Amino acid sequence: MQAITVQDRNAGVSGLTRSELPHPHAAENDVIVEVHAAGFTPGELDWPGTWTDRAGRDRTPSVPGHELSGVVTELGYGTTGLTVGQRVLGLTDWTRNGTLAEYTAVEARNLAPLPADVDHITAAALPISGLTSYQALFDHAHLITGQTVLIHGAAGGVGSIAVQLAREAGARVIGTGRSGDRDTALGLGANAFVDLQAEKLEDIGEVDVVFDVIGGEILERSTALVRPGGTLVTIAEPPTVHPRDGRAVFFVVEPDRARLADLAQRLRDGRLKPIVGAVRPLAEAASAFAPDKRTPGKTIIRVPGPERDAQR
Repeated sequence: MQAITVQDRNAGVSGLTRSELPHPHAAENDVIVEVHAAGFTPGELDWPGTWTDRAGRDRTPSVPGHELSGVVTELGYGTTGLTVGQRVLGLTDWTRNGTLAEYTAVEARNLAPLPADVDHITAAALPISGLTSYQALFDHAHLITGQTVLIHGAAGGVGSIAVQLAREAGARVIGTGRSGDRDTALGLGANAFVDLQAEKLEDIGEVDVVFDVIGGEILERSTALVRPGGTLVTIAEPPTVHPRDGRAVFFVVEPDRARLADLAQRLRDGRLKPIVGAVRPLAEAASAFAPDKRTPGKTIIRVPGPERDAQR
């Protein structure tokens, strides 16, 4: 099968190549998924799991990408809850071959059913962004109706989902980003927007929750905005400064079949709209990783290319 692989940790994006790999094997509790569309995180070439397995052993050549939408083609021993021919979306394990391939092996518990009237391209933009946003806002920050939440990167892949979830929960939402992101963030339901390049972050005042996806100076400055009893949640890096009378949480998203199924249903009902930016064929996946490529929303890779009907 065709796949995008990496072998040289020092090569960075230039080390991504299109390769021919054996068809994956379905281990116990696995399924094999024919990938129709895949998502990736640009920084994942720096993640240890891209290069080693859970025991720390080298596993190159490895396949990056951890989000998918596709169709189940094979069930491993002991697999429950899914059937051959079923449309699914999901989040693959960090330390196994990923989704930038025609087929991939995934633990069944990491997949959720995909409604028939949701297209694969849109669905592939949901797993990481949707689960990350939900877990940040509700599992870690315990956001409730009437609270105020500050969401950095409000027009990005994760931030845009977080804005919609927070608004649906009845929170007051303040989004941040660049000037060109203002209309997008407000259109998604943000009550206010702060241009981080031209406006002063500190003028926002106190908030109950900060959801950070940027890190660095923005993360540090945001701690002062958390009111007593509030929470700062970040996925960028472990915070070195904490709110004076609040909590600071760093976390990595975890698979959750039930929650992903709920998010997929919201997508079907029109209550949730992932922002899909560029859509590229598998052959162009390597160039899509380039750090100078900044597009609104999430870049999705169509697998194996334009010839496949990604709406199927």
